[in-house]
Amino acid sequence: MKSLLLLTALLAVFAIPTALVWWLRRRAQVPSWMLSVFLLAGWTAVVVGGALSQRAQPFLFPETSPCHSTGAPVSQYFPPDSFCLHDDGELRTVNGLTSKFVFWAAFGTALAVPGAMAIRAVRR
Repeated sequence: MKSLLLLTALLAVFAIPTALVWWLRRRAQVPSWMLSVFLLAGWTAVVVGGALSQRAQPFLFPETSPCHSTGAPVSQYFPPDSFCLHDDGELRTVNGLTSKFVFWAAFGTALAVPGAMAIRAVRR
């Protein structure tokens, strides 16, 4: 069941948006660089977002988790972020501003490129 859920998530995140933008690119005769920018930005947003949301989780070595001695790890998937829940009840993020900026820049670019393709398709 878990593998079916993972396959569905991969299809929804990678295959369907890529196929739709590929179809829009062919229909609107958009340059190939726009498709390349979309794919690069979209995949960057997915990878960086996954890393941001899982940064506080202990994987192979629990001692390396930023929340090891301070509290329990908490993950948020959108907007992606990881927190440490401290003993006093306070949530503190473990992600820096630079990685969050990279995610939001890639996410915004991945949303803007299909819009630009659609505008180009309407103008033709």
